Amino acid sequence: MAAEKLSIVKAINASLRTALETDPKVLIMGEDVGKLGGVFRVTDGLQKDFGEDRVIDTPLAESGIVGTAIGLALRGYRPVVEIQFDGFVFPAYDQIVTQLAKMHARALGKIKLPVVIRIPYGGAIGAVEHHSESPEALFAHVPGLKCVSPSNAADAYWMLQQAIQSDDPVIFFEPKRRYHDRSEVDTEAIPGPLHAARTARQGTDLTLAAYGPMVKTCLEAAAAAEEEGKSLEVLDLRSMSPIDFDAIQASVEKTRRLVIVHEAPVFLGTGSEIAARITERCFYHLEAPVLRVGGYHAPYPPSRLEDEYLPGLDRVLDAVDRALAY
Repeated sequence: MAAEKLSIVKAINASLRTALETDPKVLIMGEDVGKLGGVFRVTDGLQKDFGEDRVIDTPLAESGIVGTAIGLALRGYRPVVEIQFDGFVFPAYDQIVTQLAKMHARALGKIKLPVVIRIPYGGAIGAVEHHSESPEALFAHVPGLKCVSPSNAADAYWMLQQAIQSDDPVIFFEPKRRYHDRSEVDTEAIPGPLHAARTARQGTDLTLAAYGPMVKTCLEAAAAAEEEGKSLEVLDLRSMSPIDFDAIQASVEKTRRLVIVHEAPVFLGTGSEIAARITERCFYHLEAPVLRVGGYHAPYPPSRLEDEYLPGLDRVLDAVDRALAY
């Protein structure tokens, strides 16, 4: 059957399998992606079925992994790179920012680099240091990179398909705390545009905008607010670069209030750009300041303190109450 209920892990695995079957130029590379199937088992069974030349276990060297992927892309391949954990990507940041993001412009459009870099990101899994980062703003700030994050299994399947088919480099952020959330996936559905936002819940009093792991938190906040007679619209942004400002504007013109939620620190985060743009676009529609809810401007804490650091239901609802008080 084309439609079935899958976890995000299984949806990404199915999407990678489809890409490997469809295009012989697609390769998967990363630490332990082969025999082990990845630390989260996202690539489980793929090396067994497609061989070590298509699903490649690499050395523990992120810069070398991304550098090799760039070289393969220059020769016509479509590498899909797995960075094992969010905090491990920084040794490869130089390759990503100075080479991957700039090669197309440097070659005046004559060279394409269709590389996808998959990064499990975010906290709330009780992990040790360097395993719970949310570095998306560092990549979204770089011209030449596209950055996306699914919040559910259906988007995980289709957005990864679209990212692999794109001729531009795409940073694909996977919300690891939601890996085992299940939803219906139709593998024959015609997907919408990769960078288009999606209205996850209709509302009239205020818009909650989020992406990745925080979409579920915002939906829970909207359900809780409904019990108090408040109607909240939840917008799943899906893309951090480019951002679908038209969809946000349309929602805010309806609800007249906006709260942006992400796990990453609020200071200079993705929400800062959204707040500035929507204030410019919707100045005469807004009835309250655009508010942001996110992590604190501090290094990610030990796991026993992460519940205090991460934005949860109470902090989202507090921002909703403040916005509605105007």
